[in-house]
Amino acid sequence: MTATAMIPAVRKPSPVRPGDRVRIVSPASPLDEATVRQGMRLLEERGYLVDLAPHALLNSGYLAGPDELRARDLQEAFLDPEIKAVFCSRGGYGTSRILPMLDLDAMAASRTLFLGYSDVTVLHLALNKRGLPSVYAPMPITLSSPKEPWVYESLFRAFAGDTRIPEQAPKAECVVPGVAEGVVVGGTLCLLTDAIATPEEVDLEGKIVMIEDVDEYNYRVDAMLTHLLNAGRIQKAAGIVVGEMTRSDSRIEPSIDGWKWKDVVRDRLAPLGIPMVWDYPFGHNRAMLSVPMGIRARLDAEAGTLEYLEPLCED
Repeated sequence: MTATAMIPAVRKPSPVRPGDRVRIVSPASPLDEATVRQGMRLLEERGYLVDLAPHALLNSGYLAGPDELRARDLQEAFLDPEIKAVFCSRGGYGTSRILPMLDLDAMAASRTLFLGYSDVTVLHLALNKRGLPSVYAPMPITLSSPKEPWVYESLFRAFAGDTRIPEQAPKAECVVPGVAEGVVVGGTLCLLTDAIATPEEVDLEGKIVMIEDVDEYNYRVDAMLTHLLNAGRIQKAAGIVVGEMTRSDSRIEPSIDGWKWKDVVRDRLAPLGIPMVWDYPFGHNRAMLSVPMGIRARLDAEAGTLEYLEPLCED
């Protein structure tokens, strides 16, 4: 099936209100209980009923338990009618391993709000492709350290389906001026690239594509952007929003005296002439927005803003 073959109707999640149940799942790498509990307390203080998936605290090397159990926890959370939001404890690695074990169509049809970022990019791609918007949001591992007030404001607005950006959030910097409208898709660059030629690849044509990553050598950032170009994908985007390549400039390959990550992004993407910004506060930044995926937005590159044109949730 090609990336453009399936264009389902959008099935927006229901808003998640105080008193609703939220489940924490671990589809990728393990996380210690104390860190998870800190994130849970933050949600509980806002009035949500929060529980842990049965196997969320398992540890199998760099995975949070066997693939089968991680997949089961995720599937059951989506299909439980009492669960209104599924919130990933962390990223790391391993979510792609469980994709073949999931009934993604049923998960998308559940209209459950899904939140997380980093390795769970693959789930955003899969669910958005099936018509379920989601939220690229900080997770319990991220929220275990203090954040700026607008980070929490953005997160809890997303729970309620409110797509307004807090006024205190920093604006992005313009790289290529222009205005673009389209459905927002994307996430961590390496996962977006890895999805090419898989069933979960998302068509980037006419989309506002969001990109960020962490701990990658800058020549690897170059390689991944080059792959998106050589595959004929990214040049079809309506707009490009880059967060940052976190800690990339501090990773030095001694045999390559190369560019900074912004030099790489400018060299690879600016010649496309597509409206583009960088330093948008999402993903692995020190402070980040909760960014809806799978709904339409308007990028004003010169203003450094992304304004959503429709609500994330509906009753």
